[in-house]
Amino acid sequence: MDILIIILLVIAGIALLLIELFLIPGTSLAAFLSGACLIYAVYHAFVYLGSLAGFITLAVSAIAGIVSIAWFMRSKTLDKVALTKDIEGKVDRSAESRVKVGDEGVAVTRLALFGQAEINGDLVEVKSCDGFINPKTPVKVVRISDGNILVEKK
Repeated sequence: MDILIIILLVIAGIALLLIELFLIPGTSLAAFLSGACLIYAVYHAFVYLGSLAGFITLAVSAIAGIVSIAWFMRSKTLDKVALTKDIEGKVDRSAESRVKVGDEGVAVTRLALFGQAEINGDLVEVKSCDGFINPKTPVKVVRISDGNILVEKK
């Protein structure tokens, strides 16, 4: 009966580990339960079956975990649930071509480093050089680099 308990705990631990890694990553609940199952399986083997069985359970758990992760990554199961569609949309940067260094405008949103400002009648995304800038604050374009319009308080 003890061996059956250990086998079921190891299988449950490996299954929960795979669920945590590939199906619901970041929740930590499955990882916690997986660790609890595997640790208790090793503990149970040491206490009720002796140290040799404990070390065997520990080795089998580690090897089974590594093999199951490698097998799951190589299987086509991930391809069925993976996002394969490419994003073909492009950001409209036509307003940025009409903005030049020295142009002035007004912050429309709070510039917590990034935000929106109205410059030359166009609503564009800008980056603040001065830190936080409140809405309706006059701003001036100081630099344009790599598609970023950098502004400071006027």
